[in-house]
Amino acid sequence: MARMTAKEKKDNKEFFEALNLMEQERGIPKEFIAEKISEAIVVAARKDYGGNDIVSCNIDTEKEVFTVTARKEIVDEVEDPFTQISKEDAAAIDAKSVANGFIDIKLDPKKFGRIVAQNSKNNFRQDVREAERGQALAEFQSHNRELVTAVVERVDNVTGNAILTIGKNEATLPKLEQVPDEILKEGDHIKVYVVDVKETERGPRIMLSRTHPGLVKRLFETEVPEIFDGTIEIKAISRQAGSRTKIAVWSENSEIDAIGACIGPKGARVNKIVEELAGEKIDIVKYSEDPVAFISESLSPAKVVSVEIESTEPKVCKVSVPESQLSLAIGNRGQNVRLAAKLTGWKIDIHPESGFFGE
Repeated sequence: MARMTAKEKKDNKEFFEALNLMEQERGIPKEFIAEKISEAIVVAARKDYGGNDIVSCNIDTEKEVFTVTARKEIVDEVEDPFTQISKEDAAAIDAKSVANGFIDIKLDPKKFGRIVAQNSKNNFRQDVREAERGQALAEFQSHNRELVTAVVERVDNVTGNAILTIGKNEATLPKLEQVPDEILKEGDHIKVYVVDVKETERGPRIMLSRTHPGLVKRLFETEVPEIFDGTIEIKAISRQAGSRTKIAVWSENSEIDAIGACIGPKGARVNKIVEELAGEKIDIVKYSEDPVAFISESLSPAKVVSVEIESTEPKVCKVSVPESQLSLAIGNRGQNVRLAAKLTGWKIDIHPESGFFGE
């Protein structure tokens, strides 16, 4: 087959440059794009050959070779000009082909450009959109139940929902999943927790949150190496986003100070997490399989005098605290005892040590 002319080489180069650019901008493998272009050209070319499928399109993205050929049978007398060619005409194109009984006629890919572009509206573009959706789904699924860094693109003035960019994809952080009183601005880099990823008819749906307890868990895994490597285990988390979180930690190795490791030297580790959560308070408590010990710890920073188990099904207990610690144990609007109950799974009934409330 004849070598490419200078113009063909230039067109070929421009085509593959465009293919590479499309891969970079859309994140879709150029092999996939090339395959869809090839299919569109073959479909378009059939119209020029009476609907016969005799055209082949080869787009080699590695060697950067782009050829379109129509294979015709070489005959003495042409009965079907769409699929056959005379010996004389075949010899004029390639004399060696006559002995083979067929000839591959080189076609100009640009000849089908307009037709391919028209078909792209329903075929190629749709395939690309599906590929983009597939890429987005795969990327989101790889981050499911994980912490990701997102950039705030804009905040809807009506709904309060924030539109975020994660990698090359956009996702929505609903107002209800944002930390109360936290003000997000365009260009902010924030950490979000991927709660779930679902495939829908409209494409992948990613559920993001800044209020989910999983966000705090992943932040501790990031900042505390002992949690990341499994030396220290997070047993439970309860959270009132924007205000307070309680986290119960434990280590199988009795020589390891699980709470101290989470706090870090001079509070460096926990302070970094508090900063990421815009000042949210964090109580780190020691987990215990003994419910009495665990319930006592869960009411930190309040000191507990005694814990009396009243029922195991349902789980109900009575806790006594010094009168001076009563308001601390209950917390502002019952926050401390509510988070402690959620952390331990026990209903906690708090009483002052004297047994009397007030005077």
